[in-house]
Amino acid sequence: MNLHHQGVGLFKSIDDIDMQVQGSAAIAANPLPSALPETIFSGKNLAEWREYLSELDWVPDLGVEIGSPTWFRGLVTLTALCGFAISCLPDFGPIAGHRADPLSGFRADQARSQMIAPLAYGSDTGIRMAATDAVRPLAESPERPSIELVATLGRGDSLRRVLQRAGVASDEAAQANDLISGAVSLGDIKPGTKIDVVLGRRPAKNQARPLDQLAFRARFDLNLEILRDGSQLKLNRKPILVDDTPLRIKGTVGSSLYRSARAAGAPADAVQKYLQVIGSKMSVSRDIRSTDEFDIILSYRRAETGEVEVGDLIYAGLERGGKAQAQMLRWQSGGRTNWFEASGVGQSNGELARPTNGRITSNYGMRRHPILRYKRMHSGMDFGGGYGAPIYAVTDGKVVHAGRKGGFGNYVRLQHSGGLASGYGHMSRIAVSNGRRVRKGQIIGYIGSTGLSTGPHLHYELYRGGRTINPRSVKFVERAQLGGQELRKFKGELQKLQRVEPGAALTTLKSASAQAEPEREINRLNKPLKS
Repeated sequence: MNLHHQGVGLFKSIDDIDMQVQGSAAIAANPLPSALPETIFSGKNLAEWREYLSELDWVPDLGVEIGSPTWFRGLVTLTALCGFAISCLPDFGPIAGHRADPLSGFRADQARSQMIAPLAYGSDTGIRMAATDAVRPLAESPERPSIELVATLGRGDSLRRVLQRAGVASDEAAQANDLISGAVSLGDIKPGTKIDVVLGRRPAKNQARPLDQLAFRARFDLNLEILRDGSQLKLNRKPILVDDTPLRIKGTVGSSLYRSARAAGAPADAVQKYLQVIGSKMSVSRDIRSTDEFDIILSYRRAETGEVEVGDLIYAGLERGGKAQAQMLRWQSGGRTNWFEASGVGQSNGELARPTNGRITSNYGMRRHPILRYKRMHSGMDFGGGYGAPIYAVTDGKVVHAGRKGGFGNYVRLQHSGGLASGYGHMSRIAVSNGRRVRKGQIIGYIGSTGLSTGPHLHYELYRGGRTINPRSVKFVERAQLGGQELRKFKGELQKLQRVEPGAALTTLKSASAQAEPEREINRLNKPLKS
């Protein structure tokens, strides 16, 4: 390989050397130049390279000319600088310090006696001492003389099963269950009731512990306790004094009836129910003024032990200038609870219930009959559903027809208040009989395909004055009127509630079990004599 610089050969080619000339003769025949030509490492070339490198941009903007040689030169510079910075990072490892020698032997035992060992190391503390001659081995470990525990009555559970799970023998659990059922109805004991159970010492390890004591809150006004008397169990009733004075809350409506009632102490549910009841008599937004006074009465119970039960709204009133604008009392009449005015007139507004859960397949109006193949009036609504799906009464009423009826197949007709009636056709089976009264939502039959039908469905009709109407267009209004002895009881209860003072239910309740403090002899002697 020949290296040339500016046309000057640095080394002579091997071909130019006469191989016939040997030794010094060859060298003499081809003498070396007296002076070497200018090389690449000369001062002139170094100055040129220094000037070239100084003119290069080693830190170009990497956001422009992406992919060009200049961009790659900047990337190399950035990589080199990052690598150098990373190589200069300090070491964050722990600094080695002095480590104490581990304890062993007697010193380890002394340190162990002063610490609380974790469970993984046995959880033992203190210095171990060897047994002396005073220590006698036990044939068996002693048992606790009694066990105290708390059992909880679950939803759908029975008292007897709860006691058996707590460790009470089957015969004693049955005996306790009979004693308690004789004092209260077992259905009145609420789920979640805590039962305190004390089990005594058992005669042998293969026998159940005897029931020594059982106590719980059977009702809001009654505590029950079972104690062992020899081999028998005895029941003690401990009545609790309960005050049933209703809670009456009154105040001014102000800018917001809801906020004013809540600020006066009424529960949120009671205020919402109050607005619904008053809203059935007047418009809450238009007819009620800021200067009006609301009157809310709730059922309220409090026990001498401190527990409180806040019940439902029983009275809703509104006054304006000292005169009653609305007086609504909740009253049960004919097996139904309704809101009645002070005059004894009750009213209930709402929509008819859905007769079945299936989807609507055909509406009220003209349609092409699927079997007769011509257009005619469809006097009801069709609901799809599986064969045997339940059919419900849309509202309270009386069964006036239950049986076969032409193209309707198995058919039921109910007569409702206000001149309304409803009909249900194509049933597979009827679940009511003629003359029977039914309640809203009660099952009256099951979907089928009897009569003139192409498949299982319900044909539902609604009548007013004996003529079919569109069921979608009806909302019902029921009115009830009290009279005679029931009206007198209603007005007596209304007057009784109106005599209750606001906040009277929050006064201090005197405990029935509190005993009067004995009078001191000196105070008795200092009393003046009665003439």
